[in-house]
Amino acid sequence: MGATDSNCADHDPLVDAFMQELKGARAASDHTCRNYAQTLNEFVVWHQKTLRSAPDWKALDRDSFRAYLRFLGRKEYSRSSTQIRFSALRTFYKFLIRKGRVKESPIRNILLPKKEKRLPQFLTPEQIHALLEAPAKAWEKKRSNQKTRTSPETFLRDSAVLETFYSCGLRISELCGLKVSDLFWEDQLILVEGKGKKERMTPIGAPALDSIRLYWDRIAHPQKAEQPVFYSKLANGKPLYPRLIQSRLKLYLLSAGLDPNLTPHKLRHSFATHMLNAGADLRSVQELLGHAHLVTTQIYTHLTTDRLKRVYDQAHPRA
Repeated sequence: MGATDSNCADHDPLVDAFMQELKGARAASDHTCRNYAQTLNEFVVWHQKTLRSAPDWKALDRDSFRAYLRFLGRKEYSRSSTQIRFSALRTFYKFLIRKGRVKESPIRNILLPKKEKRLPQFLTPEQIHALLEAPAKAWEKKRSNQKTRTSPETFLRDSAVLETFYSCGLRISELCGLKVSDLFWEDQLILVEGKGKKERMTPIGAPALDSIRLYWDRIAHPQKAEQPVFYSKLANGKPLYPRLIQSRLKLYLLSAGLDPNLTPHKLRHSFATHMLNAGADLRSVQELLGHAHLVTTQIYTHLTTDRLKRVYDQAHPRA
């Protein structure tokens, strides 16, 4: 999420109270909390710069937020970015209403620019195969260079990470949070803690489990219940963190001849698309992805029309 021309606003007690509830009772993720805090901070700073005062949330009316909407338009914020900001403001006002601070939300019925319909990017099965092979090839290249002494642990870890991403369709935060006790080897299942700390069981394929075993064998993993599945540094046992995964993925995308700007989330998109193309039903894919609402999963149906057209052409007598 981009920032406005400002850096920081004075502390607002109502915003602080909202953030405490978000982190506590609602158990929102760190990513969600950062985005809400930034959005509300941006609005406070805009109000201070424009009207020379901190916002009085009780006194703000619809015109105040229409003015803010025009400001975002002048700054050429995307429709999606504008939608996200007003969604956060709506949630904040719902909190104020629940606490009896305001009677109604001034944001109600404000018309926002429609969000762009962007289909998620995904890799083909052939591209996924090339990506999954990239860590092993990178290790072989390093090993063949007699001047370089490199241990294979990092490449084994990266291979296990990529296999697990694609096997389970995980979010990056979910993968980083995996613990030893979350793996159920015999059942080929993992316990995943998703958004809002909601847990779900999801299958994990044999290739992913085999990759984890190879990685663990190499580092003599202690396999204590609370230990992370993937380490960021072998010496101190800290869990892998998102930025490192992103940088390693970029490396392997380049070596596989793929777009280095693709994010770990695109592996999740690839998982969902390939499942649907292979005949999985939408409800099952929803559960596997941990989506709270089916409508979130339905975006992937746009990516499976080629399969439907092929089925139609093959099956319909007058196609």
